[in-house]
Amino acid sequence: MHILAPNLIFILLPAVLSFLIGIALTPVLSDYLYYYKAWKKTPGKQALDGSVAHEFNRLHNGNETRAPRMGGIVVWGSVVLTVALLAIAQMLAPEDADRFQFLTRSQTWLPFGALIVGAIAGFLDDMLVIRPGGKGLRLRTRLLTVVALSLFVGYWFYVKLGVVAVGVPFGTPLVIGWLIVPLFVLISLAVYASGVIDGIDGLSGGVFASIFAAYAIIAAFQEQNDLAAFCMCVVGGLLAFLWFNIPPARFYMSDTGTMALTLALAVVAFMTDMPGEGIGISVLPVIGGILVATVASNIAQIVWKKMYGKKLLRIAPLHHHFEAIGWPPYKVVMRYWVISVVLASAGVILALSSHV
Repeated sequence: MHILAPNLIFILLPAVLSFLIGIALTPVLSDYLYYYKAWKKTPGKQALDGSVAHEFNRLHNGNETRAPRMGGIVVWGSVVLTVALLAIAQMLAPEDADRFQFLTRSQTWLPFGALIVGAIAGFLDDMLVIRPGGKGLRLRTRLLTVVALSLFVGYWFYVKLGVVAVGVPFGTPLVIGWLIVPLFVLISLAVYASGVIDGIDGLSGGVFASIFAAYAIIAAFQEQNDLAAFCMCVVGGLLAFLWFNIPPARFYMSDTGTMALTLALAVVAFMTDMPGEGIGISVLPVIGGILVATVASNIAQIVWKKMYGKKLLRIAPLHHHFEAIGWPPYKVVMRYWVISVVLASAGVILALSSHV
């Protein structure tokens, strides 16, 4: 018990700091966002095939001009400020504070860098969206950003870290050599596509918090304490965001949050795979099952409409379909939270069991 205590403090302290910083940051940020009216000036959304999303607009038109975008700044801003605070503490008292700094080259530079790059790209998109008549960055530009970052990180995994295999539950690692690079690109694109989970007050914050908490447990079990502390720092920022995003939301996470989180998540999954001698990639579809369902429902909607000329769901992604058939938004959110926690727990059990 006494041996575990220092590691638990190291892992949990960033979460507490990030949460407190986020709570303190939010009133200032939200006042700024409301003052500059940082929301879409014209409500309305297009469907996946480019047509007008009449059902979505019926349900959410008023919301798009009710609260500002860019609430994701609370999440990644809390992480950045926590890292800065620990760095200052390290400079002032290096003998005592060094053990609390989790930003290290071996484990957390990559996920932290992905978080920041995604945050910047998403912030630029949000800035364009909130202009009169703004439509944000073109999808092609956003995808190219994801691909460019993923190629760099995948190359780093392959060349610098020597990652050439993927962990397999209860089996020997699957050696794929240089294919680790395109695999990381594909997974990053898939996880990025799940960012559309940010569609109902409180939904994305709770889902992502469960996912990052699960990977924190896996990383801690694999003695990747720096990575576990990073994940918990993200969880702290998410909980601070969620405090103000519970209906009625003070702001929306939007692209600066979802792009940062999804890119960081892809890196975390790889870092808990062969670099940690685990199965972080294999359990991603389980831990992120809600994200998988979100992306799958979009794909199914497009394919079904092309094949049969009609929609499979009232609205895609799936959480909006539940709204359209009459579920109150809070019921969708709470049930998604419950399922997300169950799936995250199942993924942790699977990951830890494979070590036994």
